[in-house]
Amino acid sequence: MKKGWYGVPLERSDYLRLDPDENSCGPEDFQGWLEGFGKGKRLAVDLFSGAGGLSFGVQQAGWTIAAAVDFDDPALDTHRANFPGLSLKMDLGDPAERDRLEEILKPAKIDLVAGGPPCQPFSRAGRNKIRDLVKNHGRDPEDRRKELWSAYLDMVKRIRPRAVLMENVPDMGLHDDFFVIRTIEDELEEIGYATQVRLVDAWNYGVPQHRKRLILLARNDVDDFTWRKPDEKRTTLRDAIGDLPELEVIPTERVGQRKLTYRTPRNLSDFGRKMRDGAPRGTVWDHMTRRVRKDDHRIFQVMEPDTKYSELQEKLARDEKKYQRYSATKYTDKYKKLAWNELSRTITAHIAKDGYWYIHPEQLRTLTVREAARVQTFPDRFRFAGTRSDAFRQIGNAVPPLLGEAAATVLRPLDHATAQGTELRPHWREVRAALTKWAEQRRDSSDWYQLPNETPVPLHAAVVAILSSTKIKSTAMADLTAAVRKSKRLSSTLFKKLVDTAPTAAARARVNRLEPLVDKPYDWQWSKRFDVPSKLAMKPAEESLYRLLIGEDLMLVVQGTLRVAARMNDIDTDHPNRHSEGRVNLVKLVGAGEDAPLRMGAIRIIGTDLCREDEPVCSECPLVAHCPRQKALPTIF
Repeated sequence: MKKGWYGVPLERSDYLRLDPDENSCGPEDFQGWLEGFGKGKRLAVDLFSGAGGLSFGVQQAGWTIAAAVDFDDPALDTHRANFPGLSLKMDLGDPAERDRLEEILKPAKIDLVAGGPPCQPFSRAGRNKIRDLVKNHGRDPEDRRKELWSAYLDMVKRIRPRAVLMENVPDMGLHDDFFVIRTIEDELEEIGYATQVRLVDAWNYGVPQHRKRLILLARNDVDDFTWRKPDEKRTTLRDAIGDLPELEVIPTERVGQRKLTYRTPRNLSDFGRKMRDGAPRGTVWDHMTRRVRKDDHRIFQVMEPDTKYSELQEKLARDEKKYQRYSATKYTDKYKKLAWNELSRTITAHIAKDGYWYIHPEQLRTLTVREAARVQTFPDRFRFAGTRSDAFRQIGNAVPPLLGEAAATVLRPLDHATAQGTELRPHWREVRAALTKWAEQRRDSSDWYQLPNETPVPLHAAVVAILSSTKIKSTAMADLTAAVRKSKRLSSTLFKKLVDTAPTAAARARVNRLEPLVDKPYDWQWSKRFDVPSKLAMKPAEESLYRLLIGEDLMLVVQGTLRVAARMNDIDTDHPNRHSEGRVNLVKLVGAGEDAPLRMGAIRIIGTDLCREDEPVCSECPLVAHCPRQKALPTIF
């Protein structure tokens, strides 16, 4: 053991080796496992399983884990120790490995495929590049083999389970207009699945932390995704870890041990009882954490749950200023002391590097492995193979089991499910079909300029985008856009015609913004289309509309489109999370594929002209037959 610059002895904890579950097996024994332990059970597969948070939730919801796949050795050791069936080390980004997995699973009837594939969102530029390579350079549209979400989807297509559960961070959707999620949904629907995408606050289902997750569900037996009601009371940090033994904290000394004595308190919370179920009586495992530096010990002492790292200077004595060794301007929230009667901060894999975001409410230390596991809702009988850092990383990467259980429960077989062989007609697929048909009709009418055309022209898109926030009658707008309908460049003559045709001073001022690209045919070439917004100094909303009209697959998140999406999902248009959850509602209407931009344009028209906040024109809306609010109205005879 050596002493490093960090201020405490640098040491690696012991490596915990766990025996495999008595009902685990290898590929060579899988057939026998199916005929023995697995016989008559509803089987599930967990892809990108990690330590098994989602596996545990799926198991609690009524499935038996037949196989789990990951590439991390300690996580697989953990999974193998806590679950029956196969725990396979595979790189699913390799098609050959997917072939091998398909062959291994061939004898099994898999009812559910679950998993949380690492999903790298496509940037808009990346999506456009892929589309251009496919359209103009002969690239295989399926050439995404190394994208792990694509590997996950490929395995679902090969296995064809009754149900699918995918979990990921919300950023997977929010950072790329839900392009990946919409693509997965669309491809699942193509092969007969009904789907649901939902942003879920984990604390609604008993998880004692702030944690919003994106859940994608699919099933091919019935179009029904009914979640249980959220818990009425939140599980606080005290409920979660308040019963665990207090640890002696001496600066620079070890904190906690692998095995400690546990005494059940009289007032053990319901959550605590659930966590102790199946744990050895009188024992708690892995209640240990990092040593505490002397300067951190003092900082932990003066902090309160609402103290920011940038505010510590005010609480430290003059000779203690040196204790704050990180920049207070750069790291405003470097440290976070948790509060007993609140939710914990989200447990992430970063806890494996340091625990400064997870300082215990009373004891001058960071959370232990067992406390972090509790906050993630792993019961005390669940142990993690590897070093202390390995355990923290596995816990931080995991799906909280209670959240996994809530999501998996939605996918249980129903008595009124579609009979095998009967074609399922997913609700949202029918809605999108109606929307597409209406959009195509509008594109062939005088509304052509409001929608992406089959042969889009940057000039037309730029004119419409720049005039979009100007109040112009539809007839006048039709006259303006008619002038540029087939033009691929902006000549002086055409520019003058647009200025003269503009019906108001405000419209003329907008048209004048096109002047920088007058008589510059090179700048209007298709290859330069993405440079147009910056050259015309478009505002963000104008640029988004421009990109949509040249056929880019994106979502216009504005008041009108969110209102249409909310009403079609029977949700209050003033919902407090309408911008984040509103995007998820919009996903269901927009869908994916070549017609997605066309549908997005149609939703914009509906939100502006028909589905108004007051006095909506429902009789002309193409979605009226599918609108929950219209169905709820009494029939008048």
